[in-house]
Amino acid sequence: MRWERFFDDLEDQLDSEWEAERAALDTEAERLRLAKLTLRDRLATLVRAADGVSVELSDGSVIAGAIVRVGADWVAFDPALRRGGAVLVPLSSLVAIGMPHAELLRSARATASGSRLSQRMTFGFVLRDLVRKRVPVTVGCVGGRSFAGTMDRAGADHLDLALHEIGEPRRGSAVTGHRIVPFAAVAWVRLDAPAALP
Repeated sequence: MRWERFFDDLEDQLDSEWEAERAALDTEAERLRLAKLTLRDRLATLVRAADGVSVELSDGSVIAGAIVRVGADWVAFDPALRRGGAVLVPLSSLVAIGMPHAELLRSARATASGSRLSQRMTFGFVLRDLVRKRVPVTVGCVGGRSFAGTMDRAGADHLDLALHEIGEPRRGSAVTGHRIVPFAAVAWVRLDAPAALP
């Protein structure tokens, strides 16, 4: 009888040690997973989530709405206050992201990072597509200024913008000036006409 109790105690002790070791391994695995998690991965899990996301940008503006696309180094929002179309934001322009706690926790469990194509679509790639489509835009800059017009070119690290009034087509007579804007100075790009993102 005493031996039975002795072996039962040993078995319970061994089970406790196994559980403690398994919990420690699970905790370490979770730490390693979180160490590899990128902001892009977290944002990708929020695509088409409820309109509860708001972002504060480097120019001091705030955009509230739903995330509709995530690229290699940018995110697109469908703003709740519909002043134009989608807003493209370089990830480097994000200062803070607000969302309901449940979405925050869901984004921390991110595993897949979207399609391989979207992972390769850079900010410049998307802007070049908008150049090709001749989509009128408003470009918000880090310093707080904004410029409305149509992009004529998008290079590796900058864009050329022909300035004209919002709602006016880009015609020589409507153009009031030109600007070269480095991507590093871009806080956001709002599409001032409906256009599908690549």
